[in-house]
Amino acid sequence: MLWPGLSAPIIQGRELLKQQRLPDDPERMQKLIKIRDQMTFFRRLKLNPIERGWSGSRMPGRSIGAPDPIGEDKFEGFDTKVLQLRSLLTMNGNLGRVRRYQAMVVTGNGQGVAGFGIGKSKEAASALRKAKNRAGQKLMHFELYNNHGIFHDFFTQFGSTKIFVEKRNEGYGLVCHRAIKCICEAIGIKDLRAKIEKSHNLQHIVKAFFIGLLQQRTHQQLAEEKKLHLVEYRKENSNYPKVVASPSVVRTKEQIPKDETLDFIHYVMNDKVVLKKKKHPHFYEKMPHWEIYLKKYEKRRNHEQIRHNLRVEYGEVKSFLTERYPEETQVEKNY
Repeated sequence: MLWPGLSAPIIQGRELLKQQRLPDDPERMQKLIKIRDQMTFFRRLKLNPIERGWSGSRMPGRSIGAPDPIGEDKFEGFDTKVLQLRSLLTMNGNLGRVRRYQAMVVTGNGQGVAGFGIGKSKEAASALRKAKNRAGQKLMHFELYNNHGIFHDFFTQFGSTKIFVEKRNEGYGLVCHRAIKCICEAIGIKDLRAKIEKSHNLQHIVKAFFIGLLQQRTHQQLAEEKKLHLVEYRKENSNYPKVVASPSVVRTKEQIPKDETLDFIHYVMNDKVVLKKKKHPHFYEKMPHWEIYLKKYEKRRNHEQIRHNLRVEYGEVKSFLTERYPEETQVEKNY
């Protein structure tokens, strides 16, 4: 565009210039780049908010594309996220103190295939390229539950880093460390909660999480191990039992030892119990009327839960007197 008074003089000779559109210049971008390269003072370009990393314009958390192709194999659909980029100082007998860079990245296609790699070099860009290509050579496949989460809770550890990972329903999101979040996005996990204890060493976190994912078992594998049906109860479905997996050979009730662990969470956690914080009491529990309420509510405090459990187990509300007096059975209303 030609703007008289801004990009051009108002009067040229005896002619008054008017606002008009100029023809397109195909070399405009090349000229701008040439002018930029000739500048003595260069300002760092502002990043798009979508391309930002964890902190400002630093590399950790940013995407660097797919790994380089190996022969005819191209990494289509893969994306690589930088997890760590730090400078190291090493002592050399000839050169003295030498600076090097170490990069750690994770790459994946969001469909259950992912891998991580570490690269070192004298330049940051070279270290990132080495780590990216190394991650592409160490890909692993992970089974996903309904294409959105993990199969069960698990505990994993590497060094002094401990991670407690909990399965969550669809739509919950990723509530975890930012490095674990990048790994989940690379794999395709959308719903998960993870809590880290003790050391927060980033490389240990990544290795521990990958070990935990590799050690998890599918529902069918768990059913084959126990030779029992795997049944799911959901609160939103009124705890209606749903058979998730069945083994090829099922044990009878007489073949199950009395001391065998049948609880799903205890079995997958290897009988480890997660210590959780005690909930703080509400303010009204210190009031005098709270004791009066508890005394009145004591006789019927578990009635609804007992009715609910009876419906789940027997299909109706009944007691030991139901068989003796069947005529007294009350017809329940559907609700």
